[in-house]
Amino acid sequence: MLTLLWFSRDLRLTDNPALAAAIVRGGPIVPVFVLDDVDAGEWAPGGASRWWLHGSLRALDDSLRQRGVALVLRRGPAEIEINQLLDQTGADAVYWNRRYEPWATARGERLKTALRNRGIEARSFNSALIREPWTVTTQKGEPYRVFTPFWKALRATGVSEPAAAAPKQIPGPATAPESEPLSSWALRPTAPDWAGGMQAMWMPGEAGAQARLDDFAAGAASDYRDTRNMPGVAGTSRLSPHLHFGEIGPRQIWRSITAQALARTGNPMPSGVETYLSEIAWREFSYHLLFHFPTLPEAPLRPEFARFPWADDAKGLAAWQRGLTGYPIVDAGMRELWSTGWMHNRVRMIVASFLIKDLLLDWRAGETWFWDTLVDADLASNAASWQWVAGCGADAAPYFRVFNPSLQGAKFDPKGDYVRRWVPEIGKLPNSLLHSPWEARPIELADAGIHLGRTYLAPIVEHGGARQRALEAFKRIKKG
Repeated sequence: MLTLLWFSRDLRLTDNPALAAAIVRGGPIVPVFVLDDVDAGEWAPGGASRWWLHGSLRALDDSLRQRGVALVLRRGPAEIEINQLLDQTGADAVYWNRRYEPWATARGERLKTALRNRGIEARSFNSALIREPWTVTTQKGEPYRVFTPFWKALRATGVSEPAAAAPKQIPGPATAPESEPLSSWALRPTAPDWAGGMQAMWMPGEAGAQARLDDFAAGAASDYRDTRNMPGVAGTSRLSPHLHFGEIGPRQIWRSITAQALARTGNPMPSGVETYLSEIAWREFSYHLLFHFPTLPEAPLRPEFARFPWADDAKGLAAWQRGLTGYPIVDAGMRELWSTGWMHNRVRMIVASFLIKDLLLDWRAGETWFWDTLVDADLASNAASWQWVAGCGADAAPYFRVFNPSLQGAKFDPKGDYVRRWVPEIGKLPNSLLHSPWEARPIELADAGIHLGRTYLAPIVEHGGARQRALEAFKRIKKG
């Protein structure tokens, strides 16, 4: 009796149902990770995700080796690689935790059928979500398309399943199958190495995830409602990449946050904690949408947006990508993204609104850029969030809601800490002008060492006119 434990992406040992079930089953366990670039197609991991994956796999292998087994690495279509491992090891069972991307769901069903036809025990489990997409429905049995009732339904169920601790020992086979060297996958950049900022900011792996959760639960979680929108303040958990790679699960987060709040206040759900958990629920809602509407990453949920007259502006897109738009809060966000592989959520909304509404560029261009540059690039959350800002998704912000980047910057970065960090060339401007340097008088620009158009760009588009252009385009598609 031998079990193949397929780490489909849940790269942790704690609260890992597939691992726990394999331990209960008994017998040796062969842990394996398959880098399946084929089935994922255009949604194979982007550059920043590949950098993270390298560190996460190395950390997982270290944890497994401490318990007596080593992680087997294979690259290729998962169905082929797993069947080869079955032949090589004589395993009679394959356990894994489910994924919910459309291609992954189809792959899992094909694999389960093929394995059972071979007489192999095949079992999959829920590790990534509090509730799986088909288990939360409206009273009519339909999927939710509005977040608030979805959150109420999810919150009412809570988290009941106990978390399985990481095993102290994992029985391995007498002879381990051959593994590909992690270095051979070339997941990390070398020439040039653009990942220095990510290396300084992040510690991929289960230990890094737990440390970040402990720090957040003991501190910023209680003030989350008040600080979450302030990019210059360390008010968010920054757990999103750890969640994406399954180094920690949402049930672990829910339990830890509510337990800390109960111990501190006697209330497991004070306002700050409830607000934070509602953000975890947005992730759940995004997977709910992706499962029920599998074209979410490619097509607008509101069909009239298929007729939207998007602009063709390669220069505008490049300026946005490089953080050279002339709008400080937008440029700060895009530079933070390029340097660290992450961006504050409020700023994500601002830069997305600017791309879609001010530049009139297709939301899918932003979705693609984020997919390649975010360490937390998650198909469900990325697609749902871009459609939300564009006004074409479920529970979407109305299209006529157009963020004014200057006002957003002044409101959420009033002291300019965030902008001064990422756009230092305008850092000497007073707070009153920092988010709209084009309004400064020549003497004020000179005193700050700024020459608009040379040391810092003038805005590439005038916001008022751009807003009007976007609203007129929206009116045209409403008329059909």
